[in-house]
Amino acid sequence: MENKHQRNPGIPRCSCLSECRLPCPPCCPCRFALPVAWMAQPPPDPHFVLRGTGAAVHALHFSCGGGEPDIPVLFSGSENGFIHVWNLKTHRVDAALDGHGRKSVCGLKTMDGKERLLSQGRDQRICLWDLAEGRTSVTDSVFTENVGFCRCSLLKVAEGRWLMATAAKALEEVQVLELPSKTSVCTLKPEVGAKLGMPMCLKLWQVQKTHRLVNAGISDITIRPDKKILATAGWDHRIRIFGWKKLKPLAVLDYHTATVHSVSFSDHKSPSDRLLAAGAKDHRISIWSIYTQT
Repeated sequence: MENKHQRNPGIPRCSCLSECRLPCPPCCPCRFALPVAWMAQPPPDPHFVLRGTGAAVHALHFSCGGGEPDIPVLFSGSENGFIHVWNLKTHRVDAALDGHGRKSVCGLKTMDGKERLLSQGRDQRICLWDLAEGRTSVTDSVFTENVGFCRCSLLKVAEGRWLMATAAKALEEVQVLELPSKTSVCTLKPEVGAKLGMPMCLKLWQVQKTHRLVNAGISDITIRPDKKILATAGWDHRIRIFGWKKLKPLAVLDYHTATVHSVSFSDHKSPSDRLLAAGAKDHRISIWSIYTQT
């Protein structure tokens, strides 16, 4: 019988070829020495890594949708209370904002472009920043009276008008405000007798379906703007990628050495430029380029 190595010279030869002409047994070393090209490709390394926040990173938000000469940026919020504005062309900090009394920044969101930034801190304040023409000032703020870690959620309802959901003073309640007027729209309360506990994550959305994750302990979830994939930030130091339609697991990104607190997809117009950022307790921000083909 002809040995399989003789039929295909591309497969590594082994010592058993000189002893017999039968196919290699399952324990043969050659079965574990296949060329790299024959193996499943491992997860990629980060596209690049941003360092210099000086503290654990708790919040991330991209602003990359503008055309030339607009420079794509990434906002990061740290445990030391600073917000860094990262230039994604130079990979350096263009500005550092300090508006939360050195209390941890837990949420970031731009409103109609990167010149208006909303930041949420553990000082129980949500601040609106004016960043136009080099300015770095807080123009308005909302006092939430909530001492938890829950990030607020924004939903644009009309030009210049937004709804904002935030954890309320009462630990089990959620308050919805209209911005910029800060008018109270409603307060969501649990049913009588229900013990839901403190809200840890909010998103203004219509519920479509639920999915139970195998790996518990999720700090953040983000959906890419094209609605094709989503990413989760894990307490186990890992970033997991899922297909959006069926929530099929696609990849596990393993770089960080501590809890991943935040994940964010860029809003680049070109699919090939799309990035994923992850911020962790290890003071690092990893930038990934994955599943960028249309």
